[in-house]
Amino acid sequence: MVTKLDNSEKGFQEKFHTFLNLRQTSEQDVTEVARKIIAQVRTEGDKAVIALTERFDRIRLSSGELRISKAEITKARKACSKAVVSALEHAAKRIRSYHKKQLPKDLRYKDAQGITLGWRWNAIDAVGLYVPGGTASYPSSVLVNAIPAQVAAVKRLVMVVPTPDGKINPAVLAAADIAGVEEIYRIGGAQAVAALAYGTQTIAPVDKIVGPGNAYVAEAKRQVFGKVGIDMIAGPSEILIVADNKNKPEWIAADLMSQAEHDVLSQSILITDDKQFAAEVEKTIEHILHTLPRHEISRTSWNNYGAIIIVKKLQEAPEIINRIAPEHLELAVASPDTLTKHVRHAGAIFLGRYTPEAIGDYIAGPSHVLPTFATARFSSGLSVYDFLKRTSLIGCDATSVRKIGRDAALLAKTEGLAAHELSLTLRL
Repeated sequence: MVTKLDNSEKGFQEKFHTFLNLRQTSEQDVTEVARKIIAQVRTEGDKAVIALTERFDRIRLSSGELRISKAEITKARKACSKAVVSALEHAAKRIRSYHKKQLPKDLRYKDAQGITLGWRWNAIDAVGLYVPGGTASYPSSVLVNAIPAQVAAVKRLVMVVPTPDGKINPAVLAAADIAGVEEIYRIGGAQAVAALAYGTQTIAPVDKIVGPGNAYVAEAKRQVFGKVGIDMIAGPSEILIVADNKNKPEWIAADLMSQAEHDVLSQSILITDDKQFAAEVEKTIEHILHTLPRHEISRTSWNNYGAIIIVKKLQEAPEIINRIAPEHLELAVASPDTLTKHVRHAGAIFLGRYTPEAIGDYIAGPSHVLPTFATARFSSGLSVYDFLKRTSLIGCDATSVRKIGRDAALLAKTEGLAAHELSLTLRL
């Protein structure tokens, strides 16, 4: 059953601590499986990718069939309704507009000693975009991964998407077409991550891999980090909602289930100061669960990892929020900014009663690839910055090097690095 906590009751801290660790103890040990898959792909290339795709996705391919053709992409887009294509184009426009505002500026200046300093930004050359295609497919993930990379001016975008039993949601390929992604491979799982990182006879390696996937994908990304960059180790989805009794219970119940339906390990949490309202939300969830196509997943998630936390007053919520550091935080209250200013750790914050998390998944603008499992304590959601590198600029002339060079030489001598010291004193 769903966990119920009250911060005014004795033993709350101990129970809350136990709750925070529930999903940690349920993680599958996929480390060795991912290691073997990566090693197999590194050794055998296309042969391994083809064999593993047949094993896990039940589709037999040749090397020439790994890549999805332009004709298939065009056909998929035409198979989508005009309304769906229009909605994807609307979302793409908003996502592009938002991320253009993130572009940083180069800087170059001379300081008081006449030293030229600054930095410049350059895009990563090649990026792999992992798009889930297993228990559900997400055309929205194509847009929020690809468009920030395009805005950053990444030259080569490579998309991988699993096609179990040879099937793919045409909207996924339509989204890729709208985003301008042309190099797409029908592979997924740890084998796709390995192929992107190390390359095969058909797939050239990339410099960074981004995008969410299952536990095997996450572990594979962890293991190839260093050979390539990664955005984050994304886990199952999470939502934390702070709501008062002025909300409609069905709104909050639906918002909680919007994350529970992603995965059996997803987590949905409600914080409220009204026990009666909490009971109404819980009752409504039971009604909604019967109507959801993915009700078994949703129910398992809610019963095993969901929670209702009662607080004396909502002003106490930020302390709990910061300990949870949720992926998604909804502040369904009249004046959300009164709470927002006290929130330090959250992947994305949704302000007010009329901003369900789903608006951020599809069309608001920011990428919905966000930190999970409390990693919002030290990381941010996917953005333009993930596709850029900053290079420092330093320049001295004959005059300015004398102003700072002697101290540099002294520090080099202090560290026992004679060649460093010599390279400085020769210029002095």
